Amino acid sequence: MKYKLLVAEDEMIERKVLIRTLNKNLGEMCEIYEAKNGREALEIARREIPCIALLDIEMPGISGLEVARRIRENRQECVILFLTAYDNFVYAQQAISIRALDYILKPYDENELIFSVEEAMRVYDQLTKHDMFREYHYRVKETNWKHEEKGDERLSYVREKISAYLEENYSRELSMQEVARAMNYSDAYFCKLFKECFQINFSAYLNEYRVEKAKKLLLQSNTGIREISEACGYSDSNYFTRVFKRITGMTPSEYRLDQAEKREK
Repeated sequence: MKYKLLVAEDEMIERKVLIRTLNKNLGEMCEIYEAKNGREALEIARREIPCIALLDIEMPGISGLEVARRIRENRQECVILFLTAYDNFVYAQQAISIRALDYILKPYDENELIFSVEEAMRVYDQLTKHDMFREYHYRVKETNWKHEEKGDERLSYVREKISAYLEENYSRELSMQEVARAMNYSDAYFCKLFKECFQINFSAYLNEYRVEKAKKLLLQSNTGIREISEACGYSDSNYFTRVFKRITGMTPSEYRLDQAEKREK
């Protein structure tokens, strides 16, 4: 089964680039539906019932926020991702009420975008297979926004807490929602806070973090790729290989051979 992915973006060139990027990286896993405005997005959503909706917020007529609200009325388990050029606090607040998984700022990094969509696939599987959507969607703590503090000292403290948690847990299956719960933040607020701390979204950071761990294991031992992938938190070694190549430009085996040849010189 392919995931039905709805993409709504009113700028034609940006939409075509976005669709091409998604097809190149996820075309085998996703059936992508393209909308040039909010009205088309709603029509497609009613007809196709998407698993994931990637929505530009600022669209003429019906905004991405309104599209998401209407999708939510009939499709609680649809995973929402917002794409916007505006780092707007009001938009981020509204993302809480709509229960968006991620809030991606333009210009986006290609890897960051793909990792966000892959995380949305994983979350969709959890919500539909394990009937977890009630806990996931309604666990919102808006007080996180009302009492937001400022300053480098606060961000440094939060960064250290998150880093310590990832170091302890990266080797098992881990989601942004779990880390947010551990830090006692709502999902949307944690998404924003994580981006402030690391200048990248959670999914992309976690994959880069795991790949760095994998690089060390590849050089330190002759352990098989499957075992290394499991040690770094990937239950699917094929997915691990795909992520590793996306980040480094080489497969794990190619990286191990390349580093061995460099040491011999």
